[in-house]
Amino acid sequence: MPKTVFAGLILLIASLVTSIAAAETIDVSDAHGGSVAAYSQRWKALAARGVNVRIVGKCQSACTVLLGYVPRSRICVMPAASFGFHLAHRTDMTGVLWNAYASDIRGWINAHGGLTSDLKWMSAPDTYRYFHKC
Repeated sequence: MPKTVFAGLILLIASLVTSIAAAETIDVSDAHGGSVAAYSQRWKALAARGVNVRIVGKCQSACTVLLGYVPRSRICVMPAASFGFHLAHRTDMTGVLWNAYASDIRGWINAHGGLTSDLKWMSAPDTYRYFHKC
């Protein structure tokens, strides 16, 4: 292998390692929700930057839309992590939330009564079935 190709590979590997090590981590600890559209925009932009997400506490309502943008491999959960799922206040936004959830998360929600106006809380040990521990 020519020296210039080898040197180029070394620089590429070093660049990848540096970018992986420098990945930003966002902590979610007490997110009570709000506008589904606003949360969607926020998580779409953060996911495009390649952020990692650490669920430290509650992520409820519109916050849960992050599950549609941030790959599960970039989400970890702490022991106090919990997700609160319910119908959106605007009926047109319920579909946005529902479509953000992977089929296994939808299955969990359905097994617990489906999306209703009442929060369905997913916490440990269930969170560990779907997300890796931090």
